[in-house]
Amino acid sequence: MKKMFTKIAGAALMIAMLSVSFNGNAQTTLASADTKSTSAKNDAPASTTEVKATKKPADEDTTWKPQRRLWGYTFGDFYYDGHADQGTGARGPETMYNGVPTGRNAFQFRRLYLGYDYEITKKFKAEVLLASEPNANTGTVGATSTSTSTTTITGAPGVTGTTTTKTTTTTTVSNGDNLVDNKMAFWIKNFNIRVRDLWNGTDFVIGEMSTPSFALNEPGTNGPTSLSESTWAYRSIEKTITDFHKNNSYDVGAALQGTFDPATKNYGYVLMVGNNSQSSLLSAANANTGFFKIFYGDLWAKFLDQKLYVDIYADWAKTASNSLATASPFVGTQEHNMFKIFASYTTKPITIGVEAYTQTIANGVNSIAAGTPPTTTVEDATVTGFSVWVRGTFAKNWNYFARYDTYNPDTKFNTANTYTVNTNYGSYNPTTKEQFITAGVDYNPVKNVHFMPNVWLVDFANQGPTAATIANDHTVVYRFTFYYTFGK
Repeated sequence: MKKMFTKIAGAALMIAMLSVSFNGNAQTTLASADTKSTSAKNDAPASTTEVKATKKPADEDTTWKPQRRLWGYTFGDFYYDGHADQGTGARGPETMYNGVPTGRNAFQFRRLYLGYDYEITKKFKAEVLLASEPNANTGTVGATSTSTSTTTITGAPGVTGTTTTKTTTTTTVSNGDNLVDNKMAFWIKNFNIRVRDLWNGTDFVIGEMSTPSFALNEPGTNGPTSLSESTWAYRSIEKTITDFHKNNSYDVGAALQGTFDPATKNYGYVLMVGNNSQSSLLSAANANTGFFKIFYGDLWAKFLDQKLYVDIYADWAKTASNSLATASPFVGTQEHNMFKIFASYTTKPITIGVEAYTQTIANGVNSIAAGTPPTTTVEDATVTGFSVWVRGTFAKNWNYFARYDTYNPDTKFNTANTYTVNTNYGSYNPTTKEQFITAGVDYNPVKNVHFMPNVWLVDFANQGPTAATIANDHTVVYRFTFYYTFGK
């Protein structure tokens, strides 16, 4: 299945790029031809009348107004951490409040966007997006931590002793999108050019762009405008479940974004190949820089007068080659692939959405069984996630939202074994199941301005031999979220 998906995606992109001329519809050039003068003789033998053929200039297109748009949006909160997970600092590294202590409270930006869209012609459009997405910055530069280890020393027969070693570590890189002096920083999130209607109903995009996993395309393109993030509509509260667990939301690559019915745009697709590096400038030795690629595919459709929306997504990426044959244990080729389905139904008072996915991480973990000596087996890890949400309006300018997610990092996890991780995919940890809950109200006094009191909770459940010693726990945060857009 993965090989077939790779071949289909790669072949479609190559055929599109090589066989279709970018200039096919970009401009129309009027052919010119020499016009010969004609002479008409009248009855007077000494006079002639010369007539030249002329062509009336084509009427100019005054309906198209080129887009030059500066836009942006931001969201953040005043938050209060009501309870921090006490199990271990390793749980939930992908969450916003990992490492934030109980009782901490602050005003905080979580995203700042500044974008510029420029239509070069009706055919070609450039997109630029700068982003800053800081976190609570619990790992500030210059902070130190000290760990202590004790070693038993054996001397003369029957004589033992211990020695204690203290190690001090200094943080040299600030967390999140913060500079080393702890200032917020902008970075390039999108920078691409779009060729509209490469053929009727299909756009070609190349550069750094949103992937087809859930991100939004704006109206007026042939890309989907109703993927899961935009349908959920509350990214200002939290990412979708696949984004939450580190699927690529943007990448550097090339894509075809198309509709099968350009007139109505009820059915469409996206095919994309990317670096699998997002915006990172990786070293030449990194597997994702010039060696391996990720392939994305998406099919979407709208039914019942566009009230029912269905989206089917898949991706596949190789992430590492075989380990050395002498390595113990031997780890084969590493790769991961995801299959996801999202559906939503919208009526005037309410919208309901459901998202479910499964992801296989090939040779992703080592399962270690107790014994003398212990037995280590390299295994695939199968991840599953499920999300359901509801949103709607209950009074003028007042809306509500609620969501529940459940996440299992490895459905084949053996609770009698211990595990180590091979994969370099995200911040993967097979030992902790998670449940996420959020709910709140949204006061929308004017268009594009929102104030949203809400509660944010992640519950952690440890599995494996450590479950008896590391208790289940949770993180709960109370927030007053603000969100506004401009220039759109």
